[in-house]
Amino acid sequence: MSTTAATSMTGSIQDQETNVTFKGVRSARYHNTYCIDAQVPDSACTATSYLTGVKTKFGTIGLDGNVTRGSCHSQLHKGNWVTSIAQWAIEQGLDAGVVTTTRVTHASPAGTYAHTSERNWEADSDIPQQCRDLGCRDIAYQLVMHNPGRKFKVIMGGGRREFLPNDLTELWHVDKVQNNLTHQYITDRSELMKVYNSDELPEYLLGLFHDDHMEYHLKAKDQPTLEEMTELAIKMLSRSTKGYFLFVEGGRIDHAHHSNLAHLALDETVEYAKAVKKARALTDEEDTLIVVTSDHAHTMTVAGYPSRGNDILGTVDTSDGDDGKPYTTISYANGKGHAIGADGQRVDVTQDQAFLNRDLNFAYPGIVPLDDETHGGEDVAVYASGPWQHLFTANYEQTLIPHVMAYAMCLTEEKSEHCKLKSSFNWFRTNSGFNLRPSLIILAISAHIRYENERVSHHKADDHRRGTAHEHTPPPTSHRYVNSLLRGIFNGGASS
Repeated sequence: MSTTAATSMTGSIQDQETNVTFKGVRSARYHNTYCIDAQVPDSACTATSYLTGVKTKFGTIGLDGNVTRGSCHSQLHKGNWVTSIAQWAIEQGLDAGVVTTTRVTHASPAGTYAHTSERNWEADSDIPQQCRDLGCRDIAYQLVMHNPGRKFKVIMGGGRREFLPNDLTELWHVDKVQNNLTHQYITDRSELMKVYNSDELPEYLLGLFHDDHMEYHLKAKDQPTLEEMTELAIKMLSRSTKGYFLFVEGGRIDHAHHSNLAHLALDETVEYAKAVKKARALTDEEDTLIVVTSDHAHTMTVAGYPSRGNDILGTVDTSDGDDGKPYTTISYANGKGHAIGADGQRVDVTQDQAFLNRDLNFAYPGIVPLDDETHGGEDVAVYASGPWQHLFTANYEQTLIPHVMAYAMCLTEEKSEHCKLKSSFNWFRTNSGFNLRPSLIILAISAHIRYENERVSHHKADDHRRGTAHEHTPPPTSHRYVNSLLRGIFNGGASS
C-alpha cells in the first residue's frame, strides 16, 4: 500500500502519473509472510524466511523452527542454524554487502549473517548474564567476528551504540590488519563522499552513521541517503569478477508506520525508490537480477473516493463521514494516532494545526489505540528484473525467494543448464567485466540484490547465461527439492 500512496505523494508534487521506480520492474507477484507460530509476522522471522529459505518463529533470526525464543541453548545448538544466501554467495567466491537505514544489527540486516534466539540481543549488554556465561554472542559481535559477517565487503547503516562498550569497530580494524586487507571506517556523509571520490577504494568498508537508527530523510543532517549508500556499495562490490550479493533496506519505512507517521513513511518509500532507480541505472539487466520486495505489510489503508490529484496526506475531498466530519485518505487499523477524542466522538483532524501544517510528527488516525501500530498479515508484492525474472511470478511462500535467487546465481548444489559453460570462445565482456555468474541485488523494504554473470552468445535468439561450477560447501539440501520444482516449471508442469 505504501507504493500506491508514495506514488500519489510524488504525483501531487509533480504530476499524477509519477511512479515510484520499482513499480516499473517487470515481473511482479506476491508471497506469504507468516511465521511458524504467528499469523502476523515480525521482521526477524521474515528475514530468516526470505534470506535462508526456512520458516522460523517470531523474534528469532537464522535458526529453524526447533528454536525456543530467548533460549541460549537453542542458539548454541548448531543443528538449529540455517544459513543465508549471503553466506552461500561468499562460499562460492562472490562478494557480499549490507546497506540499511536501520541499525546494522536490526532484524532484517541481521538475517544475512546472524544466528540468535532473541532479535533484541543486538549488543552484549542485551544478553542475560547466564547466557553470556554459556557463550551466547550478540548480533554485533557475530557481524564483526563470525562468518559470513566478517567477510562482508560493505556494511553501512546505523547502530554505533551496539558496538560498545567493547569497541567492536576496533576488533573489525584489527581483524582486517591481521589479514592484510585495506579497509576504512566512516561515520558521516562527508567521509562517505571522500571514499566514493577516492582513486583507490578500500577492500572493506564499515559505515556507522548514527548511534541508533539513521535519522529519517526529512530530518537528517550530514547523513548519506540510501541512494548514496547504494551507489557506493555497488561501486565497491562491482569490482568482483565473480559477481556479488547486495542487501539494501529502507527500514525506516517500517518505523514510521509503527508511529502512524504517514508523511515520513511515504517519504522514506520515495527515498527507497530512488535507491532502486540508482541500482537499475548502475547495472545492466542483461547480467543483473534486481529483486524488490517487503518483509511484511502494515495496517495503513488508502480509503474513500478522493479525486485524482487530491493531497494523499489530506482529507477526502468528495464526501465527509456520516457524522458530518471530514476524514483522512490515509488511516491505520491501530496505533497511537487518536481516532476518538476524550468526548467519545471522532476527532476532526481539520481542527488540528499539526495536521493542517503537515507536521512530520502528526500521527494519522488509528482505530484501535496502541502504543505501536502493528504489522499486517497480508501477502506482499515482489518485483524483479534481470536474468530469470520470470521465476518471480505466481503466488508462493516467502521461503522460495532465496532458492530462486540461488538458482539464478548458480549457487545450488545441482547446476542447471545455464550454469554450464559450453566453450571459452563463447564468452564476451559485459559492462562489469568477465563475469562467471549473475550478481544479485535485493531491494526490499529491506533489500536489493544484484547478479552478474558471464553472458554466452548463441546463434539462437534465446541466449543463455552460463557460469562455471566450483567446489564448495553446498547450501541446504532443500535446494535439491526446489531445483526439481523449477525443472517442472520449465517443462510446463509440476514435478513430483
